[in-house]
Amino acid sequence: MNTAILISSLIIIICIVASKISMKVGVPSLLLFLVLGMLFGSDGILKIEFDNYVVAEQICTITLIFIMFYGGFGTNWKVAKPVAKKAFLLSFVGTFITSMVTGVLCYFVLKFELFESFLIASVIGSTDAASVFSILRSKNLNLKDGLASLLELESGSNDPMSYMLTVIFLGLVGKTLNSPLSIVYMVFAQIVFAVLVAALISFMAYNVLRKFKFPVSGLDTIFVLAVALLSYSLSSIVGGNGYLAVYLVGIVLGNTNIKNKVALVNFFDGVTGLMQMVLFFLLGLLSFPSRISNVAPTAIFVALFITFISRPIAVLAILTPFKVSLKKQLLIMWAGLRGAASIVFAIFVIVNGEAISYDIFHIVFFLAIISVSFQGTLLPIIAKKFDLVDSEENVLKTFNDYVDDDDMELIQVNITKNHHWVGREIKDIELPENSIIITIERGDETIIPNGSTVINSGDTIILNAKRTKYYDITLKEININMNHPWKNKELKDLKLPKDNLIVMIKRDGGTIIPRGNTMIKYRDVLLMRNND
Repeated sequence: MNTAILISSLIIIICIVASKISMKVGVPSLLLFLVLGMLFGSDGILKIEFDNYVVAEQICTITLIFIMFYGGFGTNWKVAKPVAKKAFLLSFVGTFITSMVTGVLCYFVLKFELFESFLIASVIGSTDAASVFSILRSKNLNLKDGLASLLELESGSNDPMSYMLTVIFLGLVGKTLNSPLSIVYMVFAQIVFAVLVAALISFMAYNVLRKFKFPVSGLDTIFVLAVALLSYSLSSIVGGNGYLAVYLVGIVLGNTNIKNKVALVNFFDGVTGLMQMVLFFLLGLLSFPSRISNVAPTAIFVALFITFISRPIAVLAILTPFKVSLKKQLLIMWAGLRGAASIVFAIFVIVNGEAISYDIFHIVFFLAIISVSFQGTLLPIIAKKFDLVDSEENVLKTFNDYVDDDDMELIQVNITKNHHWVGREIKDIELPENSIIITIERGDETIIPNGSTVINSGDTIILNAKRTKYYDITLKEININMNHPWKNKELKDLKLPKDNLIVMIKRDGGTIIPRGNTMIKYRDVLLMRNND
């Protein structure tokens, strides 16, 4: 008990101090969890011995699945689409160029074995989504001309290429890949099977979430959790790239019209934040700081290679044809942070590889610390120096969980005994899009509702909704059954009472903004402003 009190107190103190340091100095907060893990580890204050790379790989894989899934699920495709081509070229072609150039430098300058040179270059080939997302959000760093979305898309989607190159060169080092044909097949399988699995699971999950009503609140969240894990596992079993499949499923589900999407995005935002903390803490716990001094020169050289030579070559080669300005390219070059994903791939090499002539884990570990602390801290400063910060926009708009407070308003709805919501659970009510019931005033009691809360006659409901002239406390819900006179008629043919207006149609789990030629169908739910 005393030990638990000591540890918990130490964690609280360190977190408070670390937060203060992060705010004042600008060091990315996730790096502080890495340091926290080091303090708890074998060479740290508490001397917790942990060197089981197999267990660490399993835990890290799970955390990366959620980080990759949320990388897609939380990305607002409408905002990101204009820069998607450049982002994905950087993600796949850029990661390949970066890894190959770094491998050549490691071979000729550091005198590593040929395949071992490209192996470590592949491990550190991708930028770290967790670090990039954390810096953009925590510093509210919105960049001009879609640069924030470009960096989010690139960092969220380039781990699959880095992982694929790692698997290939690990096979070449261990001589399990011994022919060009086997390499070609592996690349084919990794990409094609991952895309097929992602398409299959996305189609299944989308239809379930749109058409199936879960009887218990929260089951849809558990379902999506299972979908993320299944997409990785099934793709890996058939020989595909699990991380690519997870990311693709996340992008599809995050940018389709499914029920409770805002709640799902907020849930995965919280879970992913926790996973990032666990991941960085575990990697710090696994390290031995006493070994870092031995690998520091090598790590510094590799960090210099990738930051000032390899990454710039890749960015220039890809973005120059798009006529992207030099200062924007320089910022993108600098934003190529190496972090937790690279360390996890290094663990993968240790667990699955042959004996390697260098300490790949601690080289990559120290390189990640250099990258996140040095590049991550200076990224906001460089962005401002290049005049690339858009102070009038909020970077959170590039994520799916963004809600503009200026566009929201509180609406009071008085529930009369004849109101069509009486006796119904909240989860069964067709609320207007982007709206949520905040509280229910029932007599002298204030109720914080959930999906199973039943609405009673006499309740006063406080609804938070997107501001629009159509929201009205007399909003009426009309269900179209087989015998309804409006079935199969266009809106312009309806004879509605004066000042009454159909403002929204719920159909098959989706929302339709009606027009004059919109056909009303069986099982539609119409929301009508009723001034009778």
